[in-house]
Amino acid sequence: MPRKDVSLESNATEIRITVNRADDEKSISITGAEERGVWGNKIEFVLSCLSFAVGLGNIWRFPYLCYRNGGGAFLIPYAIMLLVTGLPLFFFELSLGQFGREGPITIWKVVPLFQGVGVGMFMIAFFIALYYNVIIAWAFFYLFSSFTAELPWQSCDHWWNTDACKRFDTKNCTTHKGIMSSNGTCFFRDEVNQTEWDRLNQTAQEMKLPADEFFHNFMLGISQGFHDDDGHTLQWHLSLCLVLSWVVVFFGLFKGVTSMGKAVYFTALFPYTVLIILFARAVTLPGYVDGITFYITPQWDKLLKARVWGDAAMQIFFSLGPCWGGLITLASYNKFNNNCLRDAIFICVANCCTSFFSGFVIFGIVGFMAHSMGVPVADVAAQGAGLAFVAYPEAVARLPLSPLWSILFFVMLLTLGLGSQFTIVQTVITCLVDFLGIRRHYKKTCTVVCMVGCAIGLIMCTRHGMYILQLLDNYSGTYSALMIGCIELIALCWVYGVDNFMEDIKMMLGKTPFPYYYWKIVWQFITPLSVFIILIFTFLDYSPTEYGPYKFPVWADVLGWLISFSCVLVVPIRACWLMAGKSGPLWARVQQLCRPDADWGPARRRTDDSVLNYIDSKTPLANDDEQHEMDRESPYLTRVSEEWEDEEDDGLQMKVPSNAKI
Repeated sequence: MPRKDVSLESNATEIRITVNRADDEKSISITGAEERGVWGNKIEFVLSCLSFAVGLGNIWRFPYLCYRNGGGAFLIPYAIMLLVTGLPLFFFELSLGQFGREGPITIWKVVPLFQGVGVGMFMIAFFIALYYNVIIAWAFFYLFSSFTAELPWQSCDHWWNTDACKRFDTKNCTTHKGIMSSNGTCFFRDEVNQTEWDRLNQTAQEMKLPADEFFHNFMLGISQGFHDDDGHTLQWHLSLCLVLSWVVVFFGLFKGVTSMGKAVYFTALFPYTVLIILFARAVTLPGYVDGITFYITPQWDKLLKARVWGDAAMQIFFSLGPCWGGLITLASYNKFNNNCLRDAIFICVANCCTSFFSGFVIFGIVGFMAHSMGVPVADVAAQGAGLAFVAYPEAVARLPLSPLWSILFFVMLLTLGLGSQFTIVQTVITCLVDFLGIRRHYKKTCTVVCMVGCAIGLIMCTRHGMYILQLLDNYSGTYSALMIGCIELIALCWVYGVDNFMEDIKMMLGKTPFPYYYWKIVWQFITPLSVFIILIFTFLDYSPTEYGPYKFPVWADVLGWLISFSCVLVVPIRACWLMAGKSGPLWARVQQLCRPDADWGPARRRTDDSVLNYIDSKTPLANDDEQHEMDRESPYLTRVSEEWEDEEDDGLQMKVPSNAKI
């Protein structure tokens, strides 16, 4: 009888069972990966999701949308859109990620034909990560600039200031409906002729705040446009801040969810501390009541306007961040039986409450600024970067101990930005290590991703950088994310089946999510329809990109559309690639790729045929010969050849990891 060998080899990543015979050798290899990480505790996951959802948009976009769309009345469409779009999508992606325990690409074992959806999410996350860290670099620069006795944007006495800088306090003049000239003289309507009055009006409109010139002339050194030949000059102070931003992201993620889970205690909770401090200061300022009244006074007639509902839907969609892959990534590190429904409800409500509360802080300060300048609140209300880096710094500069309040504000912006950026970059890394099967090389992958992101991001640290950032912001995560969302819902609810998905959730939660028919109806009909309507509204609301007075050239918008559609085109491209790797009639290939892989879901599910029949089909896929051919080729349907059944077990060889205890 042949000798039986049992050998143990160190530094191996697989277990190999080998049957040794005199004439040949046949083996079955089971390649294993390192154990997937999990959150240290429940709080880490909740704080990570909260840190991802509560970002810069809660501070610099929601308050502006609220006042523009009817004040307090805007909360009605906002709450409705939360119930029909935001919460269903949030719970949907948390459930998907937690059940599959895979990244956004490999999670599509559930319906392999749509694996391109995960690739699209990966691309969206990568594009967003590039420009989001540039904004964090801006916050770093402002933070460092705040460590002075007098803020550098507090006056017009610096080399970057121009003749258009407002050097004089215009409050007394504007309060009496006058116009102040550039030399500080106040003119009234009855003192000059019409021509001179028009010229004074034009001059007043061209005047710029010191904070505006600090942002554009000094920090950005912004060029005249893409046609400016000097626009390729690198701004070294911004470049160093960008490197610092990526270093912080690297150290927050280099140990995966272990290090990220610790970092989010700070990035998720500290912004609330600062918001409360700023709120306490704002309520003591003159003009606070005017700002808050302007913010929340209901204008019920605006509820009849379609734009108000469209803005509510878009804000709730982009605020919670579905369809970027982040929620799937975070949930994939959960324990299988975690109550993700409770988490989804808590995070969505907390996100909306944060947005509403931040408006009291922002508009309280803006009201003070309007009061100190003697102008209406509407004249200084802004959104986006203009609010965070121009209007708010200008208001802070007018406060006693202005450097202190500036430091607090920009530390808050940093923590908000980094909290979201951690998840976005983690999504990119998780996609790569799961899809390429290199989880044991996680740290190397993290290093490469951060280095590549930093290198590409440097083009947004040039004098053209603001225009490039605007392109990415307008196109990378808007139209593509909405289209990806529509496809994702259709694939899961109509191809995989909403009933199967509900059974998956029941297996995790131990019960059917309540109310059952609400989730089933919104996922099958209402949420896909609402996302599609948001997409149509976004297309109808489209206008060529511009920044201030500069209108982007046509080629720039074409490039933006290419970036946007590239994230969607990968869906059919990947589907065609997978079908090309199958044999049999075209429709049979499609049907086979619409069935979940055998390794979809937890191991206990794959051994329980009562849960889901993986080859359940209402119609035959192919004749017996074709079906046998496809079964033989499928990696998850491979069976041990019948000729092995009667063979003698002559030997056993096992490779085990080096850290195994023997």
